[in-house]
Amino acid sequence: MAGPAFRAAAVRVRVPATSANLGPGFDAFGLALGLYDDVVVRVADSGLHIDIAGEGSETLPRDEKHLLVRSLRTAFDSLGGQPRGLEIVCANRIPHGRGLGSSSAAICAGIVAARAVTIGGEAKLDDTTLLELATEIEGHPDNVAACLLGGFTLSWMEAGGARAIRMEPADSIVPVVFVPGKPVLTQTARGLLPRTVPHVDAAANAGRAALLVEALTRRPELLLAATEDRLHQEYRAPAMPESAALVERLRADGIPAVISGAGPTVMALADAGTADKVEQLAGQGWAANRLALDLQGASVLPLAPSGSD
Repeated sequence: MAGPAFRAAAVRVRVPATSANLGPGFDAFGLALGLYDDVVVRVADSGLHIDIAGEGSETLPRDEKHLLVRSLRTAFDSLGGQPRGLEIVCANRIPHGRGLGSSSAAICAGIVAARAVTIGGEAKLDDTTLLELATEIEGHPDNVAACLLGGFTLSWMEAGGARAIRMEPADSIVPVVFVPGKPVLTQTARGLLPRTVPHVDAAANAGRAALLVEALTRRPELLLAATEDRLHQEYRAPAMPESAALVERLRADGIPAVISGAGPTVMALADAGTADKVEQLAGQGWAANRLALDLQGASVLPLAPSGSD
């Protein structure tokens, strides 16, 4: 049986940063943010060549161990076969190990690029299968769902497969992220979670997660109450005490703030009238960044002319 045919031209994929959990929505909610990695992939005659600029340029492998390459390979297997060679150029802007979905961005960039460079790829790998494949690689769907779909997502597992719905976040919301200098491994943060939690805390989180859907989409004035969490942030605080203290300080000032994903980045959900002020509140040791909401998700873009973004 003949393998797939590939496009001669390179494809360019842009993938957003994401913030998962958003307080009470542990392993379920995700929000796509206007901070992007760009990847250009071209099928070559032979070999594997990778150029990396920006985040991770000094530490990421430039061989088959790179998560992007592993994701490309997994997607090509699903599409019917591997190309003879690959040339890959990465422009990384999403910080690594900070709770902003850098691994999900690499996974989604790889599988979307593989589909785009394969002739007939969309027919062989539809959007539902794309989410399932990304989840298989990542291990959970919250970040990859937001990265693929954009906006505000709710994801879950059903009959062994990943499912997600996308909702439109209120356009008045302005995320402000505070990124510390040192990373925290997701495995470390997850290792601090208890096997069981008090029933009263689980019940409180269920109510807050339901409220967060309303707050994020239609009534942002409820975000402070809706982002309250009792399920994971307190347990992870010993691994990121500065982040936990910043969340507590911001919330005491009436600002909806959460640990982004597994941390240690802190995300505040401000609005246009308060974002500039909020951006100044973290102090030294934090890189504050006011971001837009990303509503597109992973996108195949035209190749940029030389010298342009």
